[in-house]
Amino acid sequence: MQPQRTRWQPPVRGLVAVTVALGVAELATGVLGARSLLAVVADRVIVTTPGPIVRFAIENFGTANRTVLLTSILVVVAVVAVTLPRLRARWAGADAAAFFGFAAVVGLAAVADPNISANIGVAAAVLAGAAGLAAFRTLERRETVATPGAAAAGSAGGMQVDGPLESPTDPPKPSRREFLTWAGGLTGGAVAAATAGTVLRNRIGAAAAPAPSATPSTPPATTNGGFAIDGLSPLITPNDEFYRIDTAFVPPRVDADSHVVRISGMVDQPFEISYAELLDRADVEADVHLACVSNEIGGDLVGNARWTGVPLTELLDEAGVQAPVNQVVGRAVDGWTGGFPLDVVYDGRPALVAVLMNGEPLPVAHGFPVRLVISGLYGYVSDTKWLEEIELTTFDAYDAYWITRGWAREGPVKTHSRIDVPRGGTQLTAGARVIAGVAWAGERGVDGVEVSIDGEPWRAATRGEELARTSWRQWRIDWNAEPGTHILRVRATDGDGEVQTSETARPFPDGASGYHTVTVTVA
Repeated sequence: MQPQRTRWQPPVRGLVAVTVALGVAELATGVLGARSLLAVVADRVIVTTPGPIVRFAIENFGTANRTVLLTSILVVVAVVAVTLPRLRARWAGADAAAFFGFAAVVGLAAVADPNISANIGVAAAVLAGAAGLAAFRTLERRETVATPGAAAAGSAGGMQVDGPLESPTDPPKPSRREFLTWAGGLTGGAVAAATAGTVLRNRIGAAAAPAPSATPSTPPATTNGGFAIDGLSPLITPNDEFYRIDTAFVPPRVDADSHVVRISGMVDQPFEISYAELLDRADVEADVHLACVSNEIGGDLVGNARWTGVPLTELLDEAGVQAPVNQVVGRAVDGWTGGFPLDVVYDGRPALVAVLMNGEPLPVAHGFPVRLVISGLYGYVSDTKWLEEIELTTFDAYDAYWITRGWAREGPVKTHSRIDVPRGGTQLTAGARVIAGVAWAGERGVDGVEVSIDGEPWRAATRGEELARTSWRQWRIDWNAEPGTHILRVRATDGDGEVQTSETARPFPDGASGYHTVTVTVA
């Protein structure tokens, strides 16, 4: 009869071989100080995914969207790995085609990625594919084989056999223990390789960031200022608590010593300015809140920080803006672009090429070494992180990243307010309580906040300190909480006298709107 392999060993063989390929890829790129090939592939997936799917991921998964993407990629890889042995049984070259096809796909992704050397990416992909293929065939030779006749004979004799009955002259057959030993050893080696690659990569990236003492330092506004209320957002959001939403699967690691920002496009005199020169010229501070257009009503994709940098007007004036420019495009080192009207640069609002965040060099996740901070606009059109180029052009000539995916061309921040205390679903005890939160309105400032409890008339809240018109503002109101279930609503009035709209809208295509509403129970 035809020999049959045990059912569980072939899928294990595929999974282990793929694990080896991934581990070798991580080690190779880590040794060479290059980006993770997983990150390279994930970034290509993000760039090529249709806008509605990207929007769905951000709206439904928020800051967990990267974890979901990575999990999805690994699930697809695992499915292929499990089915590969079956294909190999039907076609002898299926394994070689699969692993070198993997290398080709990853290599092409590396060629398209501006943040990894094409040669390094392709070489690491080929090496990983070869390692995976070698592991696959090594385990294949060590799989135990059983024939129906042998199994029956073994059962009849009251013993279990891993393979056909042998004569004294037959060569020794592999055992399950041998297979498991090899599978475990290869898996452990792959995990160790991936870990070593990650450690090496992180050390190289950390070495690229200067210590705070190497740059001008501006003390940030106190993060404990304003109302002393537990659970209330501080006036200034600490760097490690500031939200992060961008299209980079892993933040790019940029060498500050060699980094320059180009001013190009429709200008009289294109030029480059180095990071060191920007640090020397960074003498303007601005307290500016940033908000993501995907932020739901009451969401936390918003933060307030003190930014230090060079006014964008200075750089544009040096370049000499030509007519009929009406759009400024920021380009990131990973290829992402955002575009905003030229008019907002010159209307007096803070518009900075920023190098410090709360008195420290920009964290890598927030744009180190250089980023744009444009007050009053959602980040998807303006706040380019890892900035490498500022291009002057027109809206007719160019559509930035999110515009090609259906979002509004211009993204002015809408007036918003949020209840931080108490949180929705909280159970309170009756008595004197406080309702508190923050409100923001782009560059217009917040001139009023009102709260409605259980549909009663709006009551004016006490506003906290205003760091700047471009900063968010704390607010509070005292409340005598009586037993029962209560519905709390908040609305703000901006510096132009416009009251926050009650019309409910989802974030797409130009930002959410409506009143933040929470329900609490008082015992």
